[in-house]
Amino acid sequence: MYPNFRLFWRTTYRSFFASRNTPARLTRKRIIFLLMFYTVWPIGQLIHWFCFFLDDILFPGHKTQKIEKPLFIIGNLRSGSTFLHRLLSRDDQTFTSLTTWDIYLTPSVIQKKITQFFSRLDNKLGGHLHRLLYAFDKRTLGQFKIHRISFFQPEEDENILLHIWDSFWVSFLFPFMDELPNYQHFDEALSPERKRRIMKFYKSMLQRHMYATGKKYFVAKNPAFSPKIETLLEIFPDARIIYLARNPLDMLPSTISWINYARRVFTEPKEKYLYLEEIVDLTQHWYRYPLQYLDAHPSPRHLILNYDDLIQRPEQVIRSFYEQFGYPDKPGLDDIVDAAVKETLSFRTDHVYSYEEMGFTRKQIVQMYADIFERFGFDRRDHEEAEIESQLVTVSAVD
Repeated sequence: MYPNFRLFWRTTYRSFFASRNTPARLTRKRIIFLLMFYTVWPIGQLIHWFCFFLDDILFPGHKTQKIEKPLFIIGNLRSGSTFLHRLLSRDDQTFTSLTTWDIYLTPSVIQKKITQFFSRLDNKLGGHLHRLLYAFDKRTLGQFKIHRISFFQPEEDENILLHIWDSFWVSFLFPFMDELPNYQHFDEALSPERKRRIMKFYKSMLQRHMYATGKKYFVAKNPAFSPKIETLLEIFPDARIIYLARNPLDMLPSTISWINYARRVFTEPKEKYLYLEEIVDLTQHWYRYPLQYLDAHPSPRHLILNYDDLIQRPEQVIRSFYEQFGYPDKPGLDDIVDAAVKETLSFRTDHVYSYEEMGFTRKQIVQMYADIFERFGFDRRDHEEAEIESQLVTVSAVD
């Protein structure tokens, strides 16, 4: 197992010598990012891969670590997967997940063991290091908008594939889409050898995590796994799948806004909204392909879930799939749900957007995703129309 050096060098070359007329043009902001990235990332990767090597010598048991009933939450971006993922992660007696810290700072067993040692020591000495880290976390990652990020929160572990530089997430740092493999159509576009190599590395990362933490069940939210559901289930035949579907009128503009915001952290394009054709194609495929696969392979290990059902009755939905998937009953689940809802409501963003501003009409979106509206019965009206009708119905009921 080794990183995709060819892609790494291609993205490096394009960044410094062929970025003109691309979203990653060499502005002052971009140059600062590149200098920081190439100062930190290569050194970090040398350390991580040396630690992976030490894992094989010091902790060889990770190679045979069993991953029992892993739960993967898939679907399009901006479809409620973060809410569900972090809600389930609060049930830490049942589940474990990769946090941002796990993904970027301690992906190996030995790094996790060292961190656990210093964490226990700090707790005995009064927790001063913990307080400093949380303060640093709030002042850095806590400043990101749209999507709450923290070193200590569960995160989308597609990011772990950056250690082999073979992930759709590379496009956020280096948006040279003509250089990147077609990760958006993973199962259909990549060679069998490449798919297995990527997913075997991913499995090895989960095995290291489970070995180091001693937890029993793993839960991950991975919208980017929607196009790789077939390969995912080949590697994890015992997996449980939750596919989340949200109204395209909400999902599409939110996804366009989020992808542009995330890439703009590392680049400085002239236009406000880019990648529209790419995002429309991506979202259509991430709706239809996993649904077609799940329809063709019915199983009690799979659940297709409407976003509205999750938001309106989360405790009922979660208790239902705990039983369906064979996870132990959680008596205090109502408290966990309440805490997760309060945390979500407390998060405020100043990021405002609309599909009209992005050049779409409601009618266009309804037509592009007609089969999705039909299957899930999503409301075809915009928010203002729905609100007016809701008020009229309320008045009529009172009268």
